[in-house]
Amino acid sequence: MNTKTLLATITTTFALVCTGALASGNHAGGHDSETSALGQPGKAAKVKQTIEISLSDTMRFNPDTLTVKQGDTVRFVVKNDGKLKHELVLGTAKQLKEHAEMMRKFPEMEHADANQATVEPGKTGELIWQFTRKGTFDFACLQAGHFEAGMRGKVVVK
Repeated sequence: MNTKTLLATITTTFALVCTGALASGNHAGGHDSETSALGQPGKAAKVKQTIEISLSDTMRFNPDTLTVKQGDTVRFVVKNDGKLKHELVLGTAKQLKEHAEMMRKFPEMEHADANQATVEPGKTGELIWQFTRKGTFDFACLQAGHFEAGMRGKVVVK
């Protein structure tokens, strides 16, 4: 296969994947109903709790287990203490696993969803979320390979 044919094949494949993702609601495959299972984007004026989380190149969150009250709107201040790009993405275990697989296939894919904060090295990001249901939910870094390396955590909503 020559370079032009290879490039056309890659471009077409990428376009098909992205088109399917956009048609279904987001690039992770349309898991909006799963995301809504844990809540919805919050409004800054309604924040009741601020939680600071550091992300590191050891592929860990600190803290990695959080407790919040049902109905509360939480501001996550996400600080990247590493030299690699990291992110905090809220979701169900199933959604995060599927999204991590997509990111592994397309590591340069950029995304900006309401349930995530992507943070460059040495920078701080913010995510505001309202937790509307009780239960234990998940968060993870979905940069290629980070999820698989164990960069995950839990949110307990009481």
